[in-house]
Amino acid sequence: MAELTNARLWMMRFSFVGLSAAVIFFYLLPLQTAPRSWAGPDMIIALAFAWALRRPEYVPVLSVAVVMLLADLMLQRPPGLLALLVVLGVENLKSRALGLREAPFLAEWSVVALVLIAITLMNRLILGILVVQQAPLGLSILQTVVTLMFYPVVVLLSRFVLGVRKAAPGDARAMGRNI
Repeated sequence: MAELTNARLWMMRFSFVGLSAAVIFFYLLPLQTAPRSWAGPDMIIALAFAWALRRPEYVPVLSVAVVMLLADLMLQRPPGLLALLVVLGVENLKSRALGLREAPFLAEWSVVALVLIAITLMNRLILGILVVQQAPLGLSILQTVVTLMFYPVVVLLSRFVLGVRKAAPGDARAMGRNI
């Protein structure tokens, strides 16, 4: 039984990296030649947040850091800043996962919204202090709002397509941890 849970654990860790790589690939596809006036959701962040609250062991800090750094480099964002902020946000959510396990979805969504807004504000503040050119404020706000709107979709797809559900007390003991 422990081998099955370890196999599932590693399969889901690789699934997170693979899904993130697929999202980066689709972001890079040249589907439009003109610049867009709107910003789409950041699906990697939504996926990392959803999995960090449901099954924290599926998104180890090193995986999140590597995926976000790769996204920074591939999407031509300042390398490392958003990666650091997302890693801090994911670790914050992991520490709250136990308390939110029995909470309704609205409470979880509110915590995710607060963390995502904090990441967006810190990113803009640090880029502003360092006088780095950044997207207009309206686009940043729109991306944050759209990411928050897509968060329930990511949670539903994770739950019903990929089987990522909130950990039960028996699940943690099977992995050698106590909740």
